[in-house]
Amino acid sequence: MRRLAARGAAGDAGEVAAPAADSSDSAQSRSPSPWRLIDLCAIWDAGVYLPSAACNRASSGVARKRLNEAEKLSSVQEAQLKRLEVTRPRVLGSRERGQVPRMARQPPPPWVHAAFLLCLLSLGGAIEIPMDLTQPPTITKQSVKDHIVDPRDNILIECEAKGNPAPSFHWTRNSRFFNIAKDPRVSMRRRSGTLVIDFRSGGRPEEYEGEYQCFARNKFGTALSNRIRLQVSKSPLWPKENLDPVVVQEGAPLTLQCNPPPGLPSPVIFWMSSSMEPITQDKRVSQGHNGDLYFSNVMLQDMQTDYSCNARFHFTHTIQQKNPFTLKVLTNHPYNDSSLRNHPDMYSARGVAERTPSFMYPQGTASSQMVLRGMDLLLECIASGVPTPDIAWYKKGGDLPSDKAKFENFNKALRITNVSEEDSGEYFCLASNKMGSIRHTISVRVKAAPYWLDEPKNLILAPGEDGRLVCRANGNPKPTVQWMVNGEPLQSAPPNPNREVAGDTIIFRDTQISSRAVYQCNTSNEHGYLLANAFVSVLDVPPRMLSPRNQLIRVILYNRTRLDCPFFGSPIPTLRWFKNGQGSNLDGGNYHVYENGSLEIKMIRKEDQGIYTCVATNILGKAENQVRLEVKDPTRIYRMPEDQVAKRGTTVQLECRVKHDPSLKLTVSWLKDDEPLYIGNRMKKEDDSLTIFGVAERDQGSYTCVASTELDQDLAKAYLTVLGRPDRPRDLELTDLAERSVRLTWIPGDANNSPITDYVVQFEEDQFQPGVWHDHSKYPGSVNSAVLRLSPYVNYQFRVIAINEVGSSHPSLPSERYRTSGAPPESNPGDVKGEGTRKNNMEITWTPMNATSAFGPNLRYIVKWRRRETREAWNNVTVWGSRYVVGQTPVYVPYEIRVQAENDFGKGPEPESVIGYSGEDYPRAAPTEVKVRVMNSTAISLQWNRVYSDTVQGQLREYRAYYWRESSLLKNLWVSQKRQQASFPGDRLRGMVSRLFPYSNYKLEMVVVNGRGDGPRSETKEFTTPEGVPSAPRRFRVRQPNLETINLEWDHPEHPNGIMIGYTLKYVAFNGTKVGKQIVENFSPNQTKFTVQRTDPVSRYRFTLSARTQVGSGEAVTEESPAPPNEATPTAAYTNNQADIATQGWFIGLMCAIALLVLILLIVCFIKRSRGGKYPVREKKDVPLGPEDPKEEDGSFDYSDEDNKPLQGSQTSLDGTIKQQESDDSLVDYGEGGEGQFNEDGSFIGQYTVKKDKEETEGNESSEATSPVNAIYSLA
Repeated sequence: MRRLAARGAAGDAGEVAAPAADSSDSAQSRSPSPWRLIDLCAIWDAGVYLPSAACNRASSGVARKRLNEAEKLSSVQEAQLKRLEVTRPRVLGSRERGQVPRMARQPPPPWVHAAFLLCLLSLGGAIEIPMDLTQPPTITKQSVKDHIVDPRDNILIECEAKGNPAPSFHWTRNSRFFNIAKDPRVSMRRRSGTLVIDFRSGGRPEEYEGEYQCFARNKFGTALSNRIRLQVSKSPLWPKENLDPVVVQEGAPLTLQCNPPPGLPSPVIFWMSSSMEPITQDKRVSQGHNGDLYFSNVMLQDMQTDYSCNARFHFTHTIQQKNPFTLKVLTNHPYNDSSLRNHPDMYSARGVAERTPSFMYPQGTASSQMVLRGMDLLLECIASGVPTPDIAWYKKGGDLPSDKAKFENFNKALRITNVSEEDSGEYFCLASNKMGSIRHTISVRVKAAPYWLDEPKNLILAPGEDGRLVCRANGNPKPTVQWMVNGEPLQSAPPNPNREVAGDTIIFRDTQISSRAVYQCNTSNEHGYLLANAFVSVLDVPPRMLSPRNQLIRVILYNRTRLDCPFFGSPIPTLRWFKNGQGSNLDGGNYHVYENGSLEIKMIRKEDQGIYTCVATNILGKAENQVRLEVKDPTRIYRMPEDQVAKRGTTVQLECRVKHDPSLKLTVSWLKDDEPLYIGNRMKKEDDSLTIFGVAERDQGSYTCVASTELDQDLAKAYLTVLGRPDRPRDLELTDLAERSVRLTWIPGDANNSPITDYVVQFEEDQFQPGVWHDHSKYPGSVNSAVLRLSPYVNYQFRVIAINEVGSSHPSLPSERYRTSGAPPESNPGDVKGEGTRKNNMEITWTPMNATSAFGPNLRYIVKWRRRETREAWNNVTVWGSRYVVGQTPVYVPYEIRVQAENDFGKGPEPESVIGYSGEDYPRAAPTEVKVRVMNSTAISLQWNRVYSDTVQGQLREYRAYYWRESSLLKNLWVSQKRQQASFPGDRLRGMVSRLFPYSNYKLEMVVVNGRGDGPRSETKEFTTPEGVPSAPRRFRVRQPNLETINLEWDHPEHPNGIMIGYTLKYVAFNGTKVGKQIVENFSPNQTKFTVQRTDPVSRYRFTLSARTQVGSGEAVTEESPAPPNEATPTAAYTNNQADIATQGWFIGLMCAIALLVLILLIVCFIKRSRGGKYPVREKKDVPLGPEDPKEEDGSFDYSDEDNKPLQGSQTSLDGTIKQQESDDSLVDYGEGGEGQFNEDGSFIGQYTVKKDKEETEGNESSEATSPVNAIYSLA
């Protein structure tokens, strides 16, 4: 784990609250709270954080250390603070100096010190007058002194100034008034002095080149800009030229001159070939600072390309290419053998004479060089020689400045940055090789353009006060000082009795309002000039506060903090600080008040929290402001990420646990290699860790956890090392070429953090198996060169694979090919066999030889054969393949076989004989005297006599028994008669057949088997297997209809294996680990059901059922009863209860009674309906209704509903009456929710099964219940 030196953030120093830049009263009126947020400039020992507007120009970085106790300021910072103490600025800044509570492990970068100085200077810089007060002009922005512009764009010369009243502007060109109004192309921006020269309507920018100066004027004085030299960028074309080939002897030095056209600014030079390939540079071939290309010695390989100088111009973004140089190298060794490039003595191997070094640039033994202070010094030495010389640099009488010196261009150049007078002296470069050395001395003189020692500052005085302007500068040569007032030489200005000039100082005594003006100090020498404006303003102003009121400053515990109270007044007010309204002035101890008014708290503690008041007073009055200080705990990473080493593909977790002030919002982010980390799909970021899944090589690097709040931050870094497969080896080279060996050398690839353990060398040949790579040899990972043993007449190509713990690299690019010379074969093909494919042939086969054993072209095979144990002559034939068939052979006869390799260089060694056999025929005889003996109900033993060997007609493979199940001894039992077989390999006389079915009739036959197939079958033998035990009963089911009984059901066994005599059931109750007594029940063979009466409603039962024959019990099957209701789900319990009620006797009796009552009801209804279709009952339709009938006046009351639809289950007669069909309604239709209704006299009306919604809509029907009980009451 690495703790970073840069530790801190926006307010390790603090965060300040304040209103906007308008008046405090208006700011407070817009905010519900008197406290507003602003920034502080925070300073630390090792770095600086500058978030405020004044400090952002200095730095945007963050640096913080954490120490166990407060540290003192560095000497540079102390010096700056002392400078602030002796100044008399009127504008004071609020700054916080961060005290650091933990030691950092790296020094701060240089920009941190520079930013720190800039921030301190901002505290004691030029005096600022509030803009609402009258003041002379001040230049705020201007173009650089040497202003180079792009000719394709409009010209912009900047000049901006401030003042009250606002200044007016005019320009001079080449020291003469520049009348802008006369040139239509030239305009001045509104409220600014910036010149705009527009070329859209034509014109040449070159016409406007010259020296420009801006004047900003109001009634209190005139301020001047620098003299701005305007130049137009130039990118001239390269002159056309024809370059002859450059002829040079190998080993000689060479300089190819570039001579680029002069451009403004100077172009960037680089060398490429005409095909735009960059020229490879090294210590032998390199480009000088002047753009020329230097060859310390020329080699034959330098002819392989041409050389073209290219110039890139900055403003036009164009590249111009010079015609290319072509080299012709004369050599004593015309072959460009690549193997000599890495030769330890390459030059002597190529016949190049060695020589001592000599300087190509600069020439001679001494030279001089002048450089200006603050610029970079570049010293260059380029030497020739064979071998190529090495360059070393030294300074006479001292060491090179290590903090500023660096070597470039393969040590041929020495650059010293930011040169000072101490860097003058004598430097020398030493060029050396094994033939000798020479040196060149360079005398360096450091001159200096003017630079400020004390730049004049604006002077603000009260009437009657004294003051002075100081203009001190240094340079080499010593610069001269010239004073001006309002742009005119001081000598020509009106005399002022209150002003006295004393060299570089102007003294003012008893100043009055009339003394207001802008003074210019111009200091110059032959190398440049400096121009500074400083105004004298005479004001009479009471104290005023310039910062927003009621600031809130939040700081981190133990930091050093500055509280700023910016104010203005003339005469100079005095400033005092108070805390929490106490009367004593804060100064001394942990507090320090600077003369500029800033209050420094050396180490913030919890008790320093509170309200601080600053009071500014002069003879004209007083002003005050308040600052509220809040102290926060620092942000700390207490568990930091640790360095890790991980294999590719694994998972890595980096921890980062943080402690912070709970009132601040914490943000945890991650950096990789100091750049923001993109959290992809393979990464998971949590509050206290970062997890990387499937680590890859690209994940390697440094990971920084950044824990930050609004005020500070803490950083912790860890490095993740990923172990990956090695990179492929490269640059394979063949050397030491011999007839049977070659040396292969390669450059190892990157091991990717896991050491290379092995190298595998592979080869490929293009004759037998082109494109197929074979392993050749394996070598330790510590070598990169090996001597390879080779076979004759192979066109080899090699490649190398590196192996480490993680895996194998990709193969290297293949080497160049190398063919070895031929030779006769040194071996013969292997795996020679002779076997018959038919009964009258023999096929001879072998494994063909590969490319590394062929040893020559036209590899072929001499095949020889003859019958064994005869002295007949050898038959032979030459074959190019890998098989040969001998025909017309006797059946299964042994042969002697030989196969010999031969190529165009000769024959291989004499081969050994191999015994082969001609083809086999089917056996002619079957086994005899086959005897069968029954061993048990599932196995038999066999015994037979062997057949004669001459009847086998081949190699005896096995005796084989074919058997099948003819029938079962059980009646009406179907059996499969599929034939099965049992093999008895070798020349055996007995065997056993198992896995037979008991209680069955079988048949069996025997045959002899050779390589061709089966012989004739023996006579059929019959045998019967005795009775066995049955298989397990099928589909054993356990059901529990209620809590009192358990029903068991099963099916007969699939294989009875005999006469079934019954079943045996064993069951036992169990509850958890408790087991009851086992009960045994025996059943007849036809019984397949059984009911168990439960004695314990809580326990479960385990049942074991098996079938029996006379032999015994067979395989058993086991099941368990369902879980009790209290263990089942509520839904299951409800279902079981419903099932239990349906089987109860009382429920069945009730249902029967209800059915009987419904039947009686239906009979009564049928009788009444057969009398007529109207109610009250009338014999004729025309009989009028009685007055008591509540129905309609026409006396018609139909059985149908209001829609005159017939009833369900009814039919209409011819006379219009409705007759009821025989009812098929169920008990549920009437007894459990049927909607048929009865009227008051017991008549059944309406549909039998009317829905409930119809009951609500048919208001003329009775609303009484329609249960069978109500129907009985109605009949009564």
